Amino acid sequence: MVYMYLCRRKPKQMRYMWIIFMLLPILALAYLAWHLWCLLPLAAVWKAVIIALGVGSFLLMFLSVARKFDSLPLGLASACYDIGTSSIFVMLYMFMMFLLLDIGRLVRLVPKAWLYDNWVTTGVLGVLLVGIFVYGNIHYNNKVREELTLTTDKPLQKELKMVMISDMHIGYHNRRSELARWVDLLNAEHADMILVAGDIIDGSMRPLMEERMAEEFRRLNAPVYACLGNHEYYAGDRDAEQFYRDAGIHLLRDSVAMVNGIAIIGRDDRTNVGRKSVKELAVGGAYTILLDHQPYHLERTEAAGVDFQFSGHTHYGQVWPISWITDAIYECAFGAYQRGNTRYYVSSGLGIWGGKFRIGTRSEYVVVTLRNEK
Repeated sequence: MVYMYLCRRKPKQMRYMWIIFMLLPILALAYLAWHLWCLLPLAAVWKAVIIALGVGSFLLMFLSVARKFDSLPLGLASACYDIGTSSIFVMLYMFMMFLLLDIGRLVRLVPKAWLYDNWVTTGVLGVLLVGIFVYGNIHYNNKVREELTLTTDKPLQKELKMVMISDMHIGYHNRRSELARWVDLLNAEHADMILVAGDIIDGSMRPLMEERMAEEFRRLNAPVYACLGNHEYYAGDRDAEQFYRDAGIHLLRDSVAMVNGIAIIGRDDRTNVGRKSVKELAVGGAYTILLDHQPYHLERTEAAGVDFQFSGHTHYGQVWPISWITDAIYECAFGAYQRGNTRYYVSSGLGIWGGKFRIGTRSEYVVVTLRNEK
């Protein structure tokens, strides 16, 4: 999301903003390191070890994004990915806690002694962090079943039941065993079709191939139609296309499929600047569903006469308060929405990128019933 925003700036502005963007985590790490050094009632050598472990964990996140783990044994690569991508969320909440304590000091509600060589404060903050992230992990694993009913006066061959999902992000952290549970969950719906709004793949093809995850998709008891997301481009869109074929997924890349009398449009991800417009892809007459991974420019879908758009990408920030940022960026960052005669649903995703935590958001799949108006 930050990358997309920066790309819309002028070159000179972008240079300065990239400098600021790179400085922020360094400043945040320095702020946390200083507070930990002051707070922990330990010998200097142990303080240094703890801070070094924190910095090292944070650096693992950048190595995971750069796909530096592909040569490691799969179990070790998964552990490095989980530690690195979880650290950013842990550090975010530590930052907020110390910031609140600092504000408390400024308004003379928090004594200075609470922040210096204090076992009680250390213990309280530690228990809070563990509690928050244990809850976040449990909440992530609780997949919410969202029901949605759509009606139309356009002709339908029959009433349709569709399961719609986005952002599975299978890879180092969402391994085959977890994918198998999701397949069982979707099969239990006995849907007419399954629609996926991109980001099936997290970033590296290696764990998908090594664990033969395509076999799990072939267990699905309904046809699957999907569009690409930005993470398929990170993995390599050609490799992603081959995986889709192996998995029996009907990839719609700036193309339309007529299924049970309705038109399903799969739009290429906006990473491809040359992708077709919604207007070019729109189909007249039939009820039309658009799969478009990133929910930008919803007014164009409305203008093209599309009946329903399903998107993902936002994850609704994954954890609070990042959800406030997604609300500021997108016209609709999560849930059901309507513009004129066009309805939308932006999903927070079945899976997740990085650390498996949901705080103030949820993991979900959407069960849609499409029927004629009575």
